[in-house]
Amino acid sequence: MRVMAQMAMVMNLDKCIGCHTCSVTCKQAWTNRAGTEYVWFNNVETRPGLGYPRGYEDQEEWRGGWVMKNGRLQLRAGGRLKKLLTIFSNPKMPSISDYYEPWTYDYETLLNSPAQKNFPVARPYSLISGKPVNVSWSANWDDDLGGSREHAAKDVMLKGIEDKVKFEFEQTFMFYLPRICEHCLNPSCAASCPSGAIYKREEDGIVLVDQDRCRGWRMCITGCPYKKVYFNHKTGKAEKCTFCYPRIEVGIPTVCSETCVGRLRYIGLVLYDADKVLEAATTEDDTDLYESQLGVFLDPEDPQVRREAEAAGIPGDWIEAARRSPVKKLIMDYKVALPLHPEYRTMPMVWYIPPLSPVVDVIKDTGYDAEDVDNLFGAIDTLRIPVEYLANLFTAGDVAPVNTVLKKLAAMRSYMRDINLGRDPRDEIPAAVGMEGEDMYEMFRLLALARYEERYVIPTAHAEQAHSLEELATECAVSEYGGGQEIFGEGSGSTPTPIAAENLRVRREALTADSIDELPPDNPLRGRVNLLNWDGRGMPDGIFPGGGSGSGERADR
Repeated sequence: MRVMAQMAMVMNLDKCIGCHTCSVTCKQAWTNRAGTEYVWFNNVETRPGLGYPRGYEDQEEWRGGWVMKNGRLQLRAGGRLKKLLTIFSNPKMPSISDYYEPWTYDYETLLNSPAQKNFPVARPYSLISGKPVNVSWSANWDDDLGGSREHAAKDVMLKGIEDKVKFEFEQTFMFYLPRICEHCLNPSCAASCPSGAIYKREEDGIVLVDQDRCRGWRMCITGCPYKKVYFNHKTGKAEKCTFCYPRIEVGIPTVCSETCVGRLRYIGLVLYDADKVLEAATTEDDTDLYESQLGVFLDPEDPQVRREAEAAGIPGDWIEAARRSPVKKLIMDYKVALPLHPEYRTMPMVWYIPPLSPVVDVIKDTGYDAEDVDNLFGAIDTLRIPVEYLANLFTAGDVAPVNTVLKKLAAMRSYMRDINLGRDPRDEIPAAVGMEGEDMYEMFRLLALARYEERYVIPTAHAEQAHSLEELATECAVSEYGGGQEIFGEGSGSTPTPIAAENLRVRREALTADSIDELPPDNPLRGRVNLLNWDGRGMPDGIFPGGGSGSGERADR
């Protein structure tokens, strides 16, 4: 047994409202720079739909992930010899049209046009080439089933049920799927990199790109089946989601999690046996990969696991965090979270609770009680379309685990309704899905009522780990390409702000102070006014151009 720690995330898809706040805040924090105009570390897809980039799940086309050949695990895109032969020309990679060509508008023409009979038009221009473009696609083109009649039929996950799905707004089902890098236990992007620039941190399992070692071969883009590695056309380097490691190291959740309107994300630590990863990834049958990955995880309540973890150098507070982890509860205890595309054999560590909403909506439309457990169970068994689609996403087509999860969610819905209405709880409801009433109540609390500190159980980095942690060993290599702009979100402005522990102190002081002027003299946010640090109370000096203030003439107007 070789115990290792992994930061992981679970998303409850029933709570996603498709507002894209997570995408926008991630964009502002990490990819608001030249060369990354088309890059979205976090994006929210409407399903059914093509996703971003278009059709990224078609591995017959893009050759991402791993496959079993002759009883061995191999990269679908080919091994070292294939990489060497195609190192200067890699055709198996989405083009900019598969992502989208980012654009802006000719606002100068619109704003400076003289008075005339016809209203001036701001034409779209490419942010990459600077030439006029005809907008035909974007990262969110099929949002809310937009264009679904023409495009959604090409969704790879509809394979086998194409004839059953009708893309009429009143007849189809729909849900939102937020996506980030999976930070896999067996990352194919790292295995694909000829330069060894992509690595998995030993301390917490976060997958990062060493900007100094990256040579821009772009094999990682082909190797990643989720297409969450991008090419910065200005720096010539690969970039990807960093799991907001500067925030994670000081116990703060990722930007996408903290700004999520629906509070659907959970972050926590999972302990796993590194010696079992290869065995799990080489499971012959795709439909067995979900259970195989569950077998890799370790129970932090087990005394032997705790001893082995301590022997491996994992700090005691990290072991305790793994014990309290909401991710561990949702994946291992309640078993309501599922991995995204386990058939890629990368062992993904961003898991999803499948949505019950498509089933509930159908029951509501028929006029029956959508909270009744018998109605819900019957609908799950008979409404094959959404269930089969979810199985193609989360369990390599195996319907049984999806059925089990949906029935647990349906049972929780019905069980808690009785309690909330003052009725006697019916113990036969949780028993029908193999749970105790107390466990079902705790699951409900975690999914619906959990506080901030319950949703995010993130242990801080230790001083003894400082030398090996990325952010304390080096500066971010891409920060020099942002025109002096900080990319981590906290220090947005002209004043540079240290990243980790110092940044946490600055943030806590700003949140607890009654006003910005009461911050300590050494706080870099003191005296600066922007939407990130203004608490909305009063009108401090500098909030309006021209020197207006809270007590001056401008504030009185």
